[in-house]
Amino acid sequence: MGADRVGDGRRRKPVRTVAYAVCGAVLLAGCASMPDSGDLRDVESTPRQDTQVRVFALPPRENAGAREIVDGFLEALTSDDPHFETAKKYLTGDAAKAWKPEASLTVLEEGPGATPEGVNGRDTQSESSFRLYGDKVATVNGQQTYAPAAGSYDKPLHLIREKKSHQWRIDAPPPGVVMGKSDFLRNYTSVNKYYFASNTPSATGGQPVAVADPVYIRKKVDPMTQTVRLLLAGPSRWLDQVVRSSFPTGTQLKLGKGVTSLTPDEQNKLTVPLNARANRVGAGRCQEMAAQLLFTLQDLTPTGVDDVALQGSDGTQLCTVNASDAENAVVHGVGKNEYQYFLDGKHRLVRLPSESSSPDVTPVPGALGEGAKELRSAAVSRDERMAAGVTSDGSELYVGSLVSGASLGDPVLHSDGKTPKDRLTTPSWDGDGNLWVADRDPDRPRLLFLKDGAGEPIEVSTPGLDGRVDAVRLAADGVRIALIVEKDGKKSLCIGRVERDDKTDEGAVSVVEPRSVTPQLEEVTAMSWAGDSRLVLVGRERGGVQQMAYVQVDGSTPVGSPPAALTGVKALAASEEEQLPLVAYSEEDGIVRLSAGSKWQQVVKDGTAPVYPG
Repeated sequence: MGADRVGDGRRRKPVRTVAYAVCGAVLLAGCASMPDSGDLRDVESTPRQDTQVRVFALPPRENAGAREIVDGFLEALTSDDPHFETAKKYLTGDAAKAWKPEASLTVLEEGPGATPEGVNGRDTQSESSFRLYGDKVATVNGQQTYAPAAGSYDKPLHLIREKKSHQWRIDAPPPGVVMGKSDFLRNYTSVNKYYFASNTPSATGGQPVAVADPVYIRKKVDPMTQTVRLLLAGPSRWLDQVVRSSFPTGTQLKLGKGVTSLTPDEQNKLTVPLNARANRVGAGRCQEMAAQLLFTLQDLTPTGVDDVALQGSDGTQLCTVNASDAENAVVHGVGKNEYQYFLDGKHRLVRLPSESSSPDVTPVPGALGEGAKELRSAAVSRDERMAAGVTSDGSELYVGSLVSGASLGDPVLHSDGKTPKDRLTTPSWDGDGNLWVADRDPDRPRLLFLKDGAGEPIEVSTPGLDGRVDAVRLAADGVRIALIVEKDGKKSLCIGRVERDDKTDEGAVSVVEPRSVTPQLEEVTAMSWAGDSRLVLVGRERGGVQQMAYVQVDGSTPVGSPPAALTGVKALAASEEEQLPLVAYSEEDGIVRLSAGSKWQQVVKDGTAPVYPG
């Protein structure tokens, strides 16, 4: 309602907006004429052509008042005008040249309100001032990176009456673009750019490991070309320290004369012409470059991109790579998870096939499946050859092989916390076979790292982390870590960047620049990675009830429905392979599983602590 009120300074949505339907790729070409009378009725549209409808705002009306200019400008910010040319028509010439709409975007809970300033709110003959206001939800910076935000938005906006034309125009607009949340969701969509881990052990000796770097792009303003340009520009500032791009520095698109965008052909092959910076790349590096593009563009069109051909500055073909080639050349995701795991009623580690519809539960091979120690939580390495288990009182961590007859040995870690809740968290394996766990002992809270799951635990430096780590989950790429952090009774979900520094102190590991991705939640009690840049969590807002939700690593809410409701959830597990079902432990139902398009189904009543490998 707030966006439609006028008396309190909120702007009324102008009706001066016109929609242009684009048939195929040509604006208004070949379209049937639009009827101006008759009944409203359902029309069968061409499947998945929603991106072909674009909305444009109208330019300023002759002799429009200052209020109308402000409203028209704010409305033009939400249109599909590629370079905000219509919005610039509401500005003076100098202001239009200086204004940089691509530099920043502020998202408000509702559309921005505009309150006139001055004597009794009246304009003078030559100038007028307004204040734009609202409640901030998020910001998007010049790299198109999203970040949650809070607090009040309060910016001045100034108009003058131009001497020659006598028309009101804005000479001091707000910085960047501002719009309400509903307009943001209508105009922008999240896309994962992909780069390669640069500081993990596998990055120096094995296949490149793909790392997702989400950005927000304008849905209907040539999204493919936008995305490719953003990919070539390099990773976000937050991720830049731990990833690399295979594109040489300075690589840019080199579109032909009269060509302004990239479009796949009828076989879903995309040809990407590059400038001279890419001319001398070798075959292996070219494959990596094309793989970055394929992974980045995989979900951007209804049918996807099947092949990428890279061209040099003179038009010669550098390489052509299809989806299969890319998956073979690069480690992307987690691979195939053979099993889901949990603890049975005897506190043993058991498993069931990931894709089985029947509860075919069996103990894992080795001591952890034989009940050598009663466990309260466990983790299985990503290659499903090793497992780690925390004893039922939380005081000791054991690591064992998933091989029949394998013995357990001594604990690799001990906690001196006085109560079970002040001892060890559920452990987590990274992609290189290293084990992570937090000790919640209030006298000595620590995040710990065990190389290859053995040896002396290394204390991880956590500068900037304000609170005690209550849960740990490593991403498959090994450069991002999800942490539930507890402080003053509040538990929030943070994403940190994993940095390794072998130059100064062999084995030194740090988690830096942790950022909260759930500022709206009072309590997060469980979480798991559920995709390349997505997590699933159990939490509640202040005064609210427990709920399950998906969240992106940048703090935004992904498109789609949250998981079906389930009461009493104490733990949950998801695979970064998004097609695999969610698994949860509920006090009422035990171990339950949720596959796409179905309801929660009970696996076993007597079970706890579900996990996927990782």
